[in-house]
Amino acid sequence: MSNGLARAAVRFRPASFVGSFVALLLGAAVIAGCGALLQTGLLAKVDPVRYAHAPVVVAADPYTTLTVGRGGEDEQDISVPLPERGRVDAGLAARIAARPGVASAVPDAPFPVQQHSSARKPSSAQEQGVRALTGGSIAAAGPLASGRAPAAREVVLDRQAAATAGLKTGDRVRITAPGGAGTYTVSGLAAPSPLGTQAWFAARTADRLSGHPGKADAILVTPKEGTTPDALAAQVGKVVGDSAQVLTGKDRGGAELPALAAGKTYLLGLGASFGGIAAMTAVFVIMGTLALATNQRAREFALLRAIGATPKQIRRTIATEAMMLAPAAGLLGAVPGYGLAHWWFGELVERGAVPPQISLETGVLPVVAAVLISVLAALGAGRLAASKPSNLRPGLALGQAAVPSATLGRTRVGFGIGFCAAGAAMAAVASQLGGDAAATTALGVVMCFLVGVALLGPMIAQIGTGFLAFPLKSGALGAAGSLSADNTRANARRLASAITPIVMVIAFCGTLVFMQSSIREASARNVSSAVVADRVLTSPSGLPAATAGHAAALPGVESATGILRTGVVYESLQNLVTATALGVSGNPGDLPKVLDLGLENGSFAALAKGTVALDGKLAENLGVRTGDRVPLRLGDGTKVTPKVVATYSRGLGVGQVLMPRADVATHVTAPYDSQVLVAAKPGAEQVALTKDLQRLVPAASVADAAGYGVQADIAQELGAWANTVMAAVLGGFAAIAAVNTLVMTVLERRREVGLLRLSGTTRRQVRGMMRWEALLVAGTGLILGSAIAWITLLPIARGITGSGPHIPLAVAVPLAAGAVLLTVAATAFPTRALLRVRPLEAGAGKQ
Repeated sequence: MSNGLARAAVRFRPASFVGSFVALLLGAAVIAGCGALLQTGLLAKVDPVRYAHAPVVVAADPYTTLTVGRGGEDEQDISVPLPERGRVDAGLAARIAARPGVASAVPDAPFPVQQHSSARKPSSAQEQGVRALTGGSIAAAGPLASGRAPAAREVVLDRQAAATAGLKTGDRVRITAPGGAGTYTVSGLAAPSPLGTQAWFAARTADRLSGHPGKADAILVTPKEGTTPDALAAQVGKVVGDSAQVLTGKDRGGAELPALAAGKTYLLGLGASFGGIAAMTAVFVIMGTLALATNQRAREFALLRAIGATPKQIRRTIATEAMMLAPAAGLLGAVPGYGLAHWWFGELVERGAVPPQISLETGVLPVVAAVLISVLAALGAGRLAASKPSNLRPGLALGQAAVPSATLGRTRVGFGIGFCAAGAAMAAVASQLGGDAAATTALGVVMCFLVGVALLGPMIAQIGTGFLAFPLKSGALGAAGSLSADNTRANARRLASAITPIVMVIAFCGTLVFMQSSIREASARNVSSAVVADRVLTSPSGLPAATAGHAAALPGVESATGILRTGVVYESLQNLVTATALGVSGNPGDLPKVLDLGLENGSFAALAKGTVALDGKLAENLGVRTGDRVPLRLGDGTKVTPKVVATYSRGLGVGQVLMPRADVATHVTAPYDSQVLVAAKPGAEQVALTKDLQRLVPAASVADAAGYGVQADIAQELGAWANTVMAAVLGGFAAIAAVNTLVMTVLERRREVGLLRLSGTTRRQVRGMMRWEALLVAGTGLILGSAIAWITLLPIARGITGSGPHIPLAVAVPLAAGAVLLTVAATAFPTRALLRVRPLEAGAGKQ
């Protein structure tokens, strides 16, 4: 009987199931989209290009790892991608080459070089500018097209680079590399490379120019005849041990594309963490919508109980209805979900978060996950929703269904209070944590409060709407206002179903958007106050290490400081966190002349080899003070324990860690300065100074202090965009759920509206009543959502920025207005549809 009842209900009352179907479809779309990103993060690989001829490649692990736990089953490894490329000891090549199955083992150490004008055309330097090439050892170049291999002061160029610069064999060209600059004779030409323009040097010259002598990006291993790749990898593994990775097949592509590790980690984090929150939100909305749909059919189930249907049959009927909707909704939802994933992935590639060499994985697993979660959520919602109608006493069923109880069960109230208390406790703990640790609790706090609000919804709706409806009760706003006040007091459960999605919209969007606005505002404030340099030199291809020294020697310059941007990794609360770091050159005592970082303790003049200056909040998070040693991992994973010589307050947006340039230069991928900050002598002519700096580095741009601020903004662009998209997806899903719920609650009132019309209420009064109810729902949702967002944001903003949340009115007002307009519109359109029905027909119609 249960299956027949379920099929009949879906067939003859399809309107009752449209809202549930929409909620299931949207939930499946979000889950499928996040699942596709997660699957890509797990499975993404790239084909090797540079290393395609070597069946075995030895390379450093692109991750740095922390082992936590006490051993055994409790022990686990936590890994984060290195901010810079990790490298291996080039001396391993000789030991690998000694193995019996190895034909050759060649260290490969590519490095960026800048090609200037040729000696034949010395006046064309400014016309040609600077060309970016990739340098390396001639051993990795392959056969030459013409000429011979380079000697100590010679270079081999690929034909494309030579043709672009107008060079041929025997010409001389000036090249700047991380390890120094010099003029080299072109000894030969190589075939064009698919990896871009290339320059090759003698092995010793390449090692010196690379900027990291004795280190290689990878070691390329080829086998002797008869040795299989697997056997070769086994032999190499015995030599390498745990000091590096031995890669074969498609894994070799990761060795030549270190950005792959960061891209995969970003996709995993986005797909797993955000996908988990999105899945919880989807389940939350699905269960709420199905529960509302079931409650709206209370009279139907009461009638079934009255004619003898058993509780088991009622529960089975509701579960069957859910199962008939969920698989179809899950499959259909995967289509827009994959569309969302494709758009999202394309944006990540365009913004540099994911390398363009990988492609989105669109297998069946995300669809299976979306369908499975939809089915489980529908079954869970159906079971919970069925508990009350199935337990109605047959003799009293119709009476109890006609007058629904406004009271909540003790268990529900207990869980609701518990979740709200858990949210408050998490917010209190976050206030004691550092910025990154506090930020990780944000969505957890929001979810705890949302579950609590959903469980306590009728009670909150009674209190909130009762307070807001106080002016309406006086009758000052006419019959429409009085009717809305009476309805809100008598139908708290119905209003709670409409209020909860509005709370979700405001809580999610407010938390994510205003958390990012608080960080950006504090960063901009710090950059504006900290950068006091008169001129800032910037170049897209980077500035050689000697640029700051040359600038300091100019007549109108008092001091010049080079800024080498990198990152460091530190341990915090059994986790690994990445922080921005600056390698500074020049006299550290002159640093305040170009960067006023708000010194708190110590002295920047003490910044020397083996020392570090830390942002005050980072130092507090690490539990160190001036004079202590702090454990850090440099960009390539090298562990160091420098001595803290200073702490400062303006690190956010500028740099959380300061170290001498010499300490970090050999541990970065490309040791070129991103900027050189120049302080002019008192009375120096600014226009003349700008011209001198421009002549010094023709390819660089010379700006005032705002040039540093632009760079800082670009560094935060990805984080701001990611949070905005997350807010848009979650907020948009919640907004559609709100519309869905509001339409369902209005259409349920067909008989009520018909009876009001029969009793003399005008169309205008009905529309006014609905409008006031919508405003009460929106107002209550705005207050609750804003309170949740504020409780979440306050400790996080203080932990990260040291001040309260920054809430721009240009964002807050449209968000609040949008929530109000959404609620009013979602109520007005179905109300107009109800008013088209004749009062007699509507009043005598079914519920």
